[in-house]
Amino acid sequence: MALEITDATFEEKVLNSDKPVLVDFWAAWCGPCRMVGPIIEQISEEYDGKALVGKVDVDANQEFAAKYGVRNIPTVLVFQNGEVVGRQVGVAPKNAYTDAIDGLLK
Repeated sequence: MALEITDATFEEKVLNSDKPVLVDFWAAWCGPCRMVGPIIEQISEEYDGKALVGKVDVDANQEFAAKYGVRNIPTVLVFQNGEVVGRQVGVAPKNAYTDAIDGLLK
C-alpha cells in the first residue's frame, strides 16, 4: 500500500530516502486522481523494497505541493537523492510511472 506522506513527514520519507521515491500529489475530490490511485497502489506493491511509493493529499498538505510547483493534480514526482528527477502531470499509463523508477534502479 502506498505510504501516506504529509508536510511533517515529507523531508524524512522522501528527501532523505536512499531509494527512488515516487510521490502522487492528489485530492479526494479529483476524478483523474481516482483513476491514477489504483495504478499507484499497484506500483507500490510491485516495487516494495526497491522504491518508496507515497501519496500526498494536497488539500491537507500544501507546503511541498507549492514548493515543487504542483498546480494541477494528479501530479506524480519521482525523487532520487532528494532531487526531482521525473514529473508526470495528469493521467498516464502505468508504464509512464514504472519506466521512471526502472531508469533509477539500473
